Amino acid sequence: MKVALLHFCFYEYTVQLANALSKYVDLTVIHPTELSAQCKKAFDPSINVCSFDKPRIRNPGNIKSMSKMMNLIRKQKPDVLHVQETNDPWYDLALLLNKMPPLVTTIHDVFRHPGDKDAVPGSEYTRRLSFYKSQQLIVHAHLLKDALIQQFHVPHARVCVLPHGELGSMYEKLATDKIVQREPYTILFYGRIWPYKGLKYLLEAMSLIAERIPEIKLVIAGRGENLAEYFPDGCDSKHYEMLNRFIPSEDVAGLFKRSTAVILPYIEASQSGVAAVAFAMGTPVIASNVGGLAEMIRHEQDGLLVPPGNIPALADAIIRLLGDRQLQEKLQIAGFQRCENDLNWSNIAKQTVEVYEKAIYLNNPIQQRQKYIGIGESKL
Repeated sequence: MKVALLHFCFYEYTVQLANALSKYVDLTVIHPTELSAQCKKAFDPSINVCSFDKPRIRNPGNIKSMSKMMNLIRKQKPDVLHVQETNDPWYDLALLLNKMPPLVTTIHDVFRHPGDKDAVPGSEYTRRLSFYKSQQLIVHAHLLKDALIQQFHVPHARVCVLPHGELGSMYEKLATDKIVQREPYTILFYGRIWPYKGLKYLLEAMSLIAERIPEIKLVIAGRGENLAEYFPDGCDSKHYEMLNRFIPSEDVAGLFKRSTAVILPYIEASQSGVAAVAFAMGTPVIASNVGGLAEMIRHEQDGLLVPPGNIPALADAIIRLLGDRQLQEKLQIAGFQRCENDLNWSNIAKQTVEVYEKAIYLNNPIQQRQKYIGIGESKL
């Protein structure tokens, strides 16, 4: 089977999926040139990689860019085109105006996150074209499948739920510092810093935690909002380490491995790539019981869940975990086991190939039915 995998973002996810898929299909990755530098060292050498120049959203040069993208797709003549969700309206226009191969789209976020300033205005409407033009949609939580069926009237049979695979193994390979000591009272908030991530609740919980654990230290790593807005009077460097910037891939593993817990105090979530990193790093996760997090993290088995926005509950969970070495080890082992089972990319790749087969069938059911019952055109 020939597969073209197109992505504009979610490069960590795409790299892991592509490397696993390459063992089962003839794979070509197509992406904007700017992603080549991030991805070129991470892709399996057997994968054919094509790129095209992609201007900023407001640049009319996107018309030429989308034409080049479509030419690359046509040149490959794939049996399936698999697209990682994008909020780029130029792609949506290309989807509307062109005949596509059997199309599979992974929808990471059905709805725009509250306060997410990276989202392109209006893209939450244009990208709905992919909901209806794809033969198959992949999501990472059953609640997202329910939303597509109930709110967007996508047929049940066209939506598949596949796990969000682990991401830690990729960052471990890229890490420059291979040996990192776990710091017993350090916790980590990692990723884009927007209001829906609930950082303000974690900061309010810190004062409660410090009363019980004076050595507590919170590392805040990521870009988005200006952290100075959260600390108008400055912050105590004893309790806070702020890395308010893009974190290079080679530095990610070290942040997780030095931390005893990763905190996800979100008030809204589809799923979490952060948890997918933490499981593989042996770093226990404490998260809000909200959205796809409630499906990805199994309370008291491989993580701890607390009610969203509940500051005392969040503080109590952190205090409990930092003070219980046996609980830490239990969650670490369970996280590693998840990475060997449902979050394992080889297993996910096999399931993805099954989704491709469904897409091909739905795109041309008569031809596929003939194939499966052994009737060719010469026999009709």
